[in-house]
Amino acid sequence: MSTPSKIRDCMRRNPLTIKSTANLVQAIEMLVEYKLTGVTVVGENGEPVGVLSEIDCIRTMLTELYNDGDPEHYLVQDAMTREIVSCTPGDGIVEVAADMLATRQRRRPVIEEGRLVGQVSSSNILWALMEHSRRRVHPKTA
Repeated sequence: MSTPSKIRDCMRRNPLTIKSTANLVQAIEMLVEYKLTGVTVVGENGEPVGVLSEIDCIRTMLTELYNDGDPEHYLVQDAMTREIVSCTPGDGIVEVAADMLATRQRRRPVIEEGRLVGQVSSSNILWALMEHSRRRVHPKTA
């Protein structure tokens, strides 16, 4: 196996997604059940339209509870972040890792030709960096 160097080498293919029109409480239940810190939000045709993080959910829930609102009436599109910071399968792991550090983001949708093809998380990046360091410290001998 070669040293992982591109996002395609460490990304999760077929990640869980949620539709923008889904109920926010159901989305939160999904995040908790699958132990996710966030998920890519897709439109009716499966195209990426935003991301929903735990922080987005906490912000919306606190606002609603503070204002005596009912979070049951909120949709994912009401809480999601619409700006998508993404990467492509061909992007370098080191460059994406550095940008994740700079923006303090733990996951990135992997988008190719407008379609979601995967997701990369900080743990995926960490695995790839460890694999790279292992191969440098313990190279295979011929």
